[in-house]
Amino acid sequence: MKKIFKILVVLLSIGVVSACGKKDENLTSLQKEAKELIRTKNIRIVIPSKSTGGDTYQISNLISRKLGEVLGKNVKVDAVGTFDAMTALKRSKDGSTLMFAHDITYLGYLYKTSGYNDIKKEFTFGPTLAVNPGNAFLAPKNSKFNTVRDVLDAVVSGEKVRVAVQPGSVSEIGFSAMRNEIKLKSPEKVENLVPIYTGSQADKNQILFDGQADIIHGYIQSNEQFTQLPENDQKAMKFIWLSSSEEALKGADEQGFGSLTRDDLLKLAIPNITVMETKTKNFTFDKDFFVLYNKETNSEINELYEKALKEVFEDKEFTDEMRSLFFIPSYRNISDSASYMADKIDSYEIIINSIK
Repeated sequence: MKKIFKILVVLLSIGVVSACGKKDENLTSLQKEAKELIRTKNIRIVIPSKSTGGDTYQISNLISRKLGEVLGKNVKVDAVGTFDAMTALKRSKDGSTLMFAHDITYLGYLYKTSGYNDIKKEFTFGPTLAVNPGNAFLAPKNSKFNTVRDVLDAVVSGEKVRVAVQPGSVSEIGFSAMRNEIKLKSPEKVENLVPIYTGSQADKNQILFDGQADIIHGYIQSNEQFTQLPENDQKAMKFIWLSSSEEALKGADEQGFGSLTRDDLLKLAIPNITVMETKTKNFTFDKDFFVLYNKETNSEINELYEKALKEVFEDKEFTDEMRSLFFIPSYRNISDSASYMADKIDSYEIIINSIK
C-alpha cells in the first residue's frame, strides 16, 4: 500500500507540473515576466479621489482593465483620496500597488496644502497616460463676459470679479494664471480678481446659480449640459475659456463632447483665447494622468509596467474608446514622462510663487 501511495503521489506531482507547464506555455512574455516579478495575484491602483463617478476613477478604471489583460493579473482601482493613496504607495515596495495620479498631487504641495509632499522627491515617475482636455472656466449665459479676456480687461479697468475655485487644486492653477497676467500688466489691480474658495463642482455650480460668483471653474464633461439651457434659465452657463493646449484638443475626437464639436472647443482655447504666463509665453494647462511608483520598487518592475502600458496604448480600439469618453491618450515612457512632469511642475511653481 505504501508503495502504491508513493507512486500515486509521484504521478500526481508530475501531472501538476505538466499542467502548470502548459499554463505557462500559454502566457505571453509580459505575463510570464509579471508572474515572476510581481508575486501577488492582484494589483492595486490607488487614485487621488474618493469618488467613483469622476474623471479620475473613469480613466483609471478604463486603463486598469486593459492593463490587467496584458499582465494576466487582477487589477483593481481603489478610490481612497490623495493622502491615503500616497500613504498606501509608500507602504508598498513590491510593485503590487501603483498610483494613477493627476496634477493635484503636486499642486497641493505647491499651494502649501496640508498633507501634501514633494512627489518629485518621494516617488518615482512612471509613464504619462492621458489628458482630460476639459479644464474650463464658465460664466452665466447672460453675463457680459464672453471670454476670459473680457474678465481680465474688466479687472484691469478697476472692476472686481469673483471667481469660485477649489483651493490648492487643479481649478486654482487657472485662477493663479489669471492673477499672474494681471500682475504682469497692472500689479496694483491683482486684488480685483477675488477668489471664492469652495469644494466640489456641485458647490461651485450652486454658487454661480445663486449669483455669489461671476465666473467658476468647471469641466466640459461636468458643465456642458448647463450650456444647452436657454439664457433665461438660472442654471444656464457658457464657457469663456479652456486652458488646454491646442495640441491636446486637436487629439480629441472630431465630434467633441455633447453639443460642442472639436472645432467649437478649439475656439475657446489658445491661440484664439489667451492668458499670458510671461510677456512672451501664453499659459496652458492640460490635466495629466500619470503613474507614480514607490521610490524603492525594483526598477525591473517599473520597466515591466512601462512595457505593459505601452502595449495597452498601442491598441487602437482601446485609444478610440478613450477618445470617445473625451480623454486624450498621451503615453510617454518613464524617461520622457519624468522630464515632462518636472518641467511642468517647475513652470507652475514659478506662477504660484509670483502671485504670493
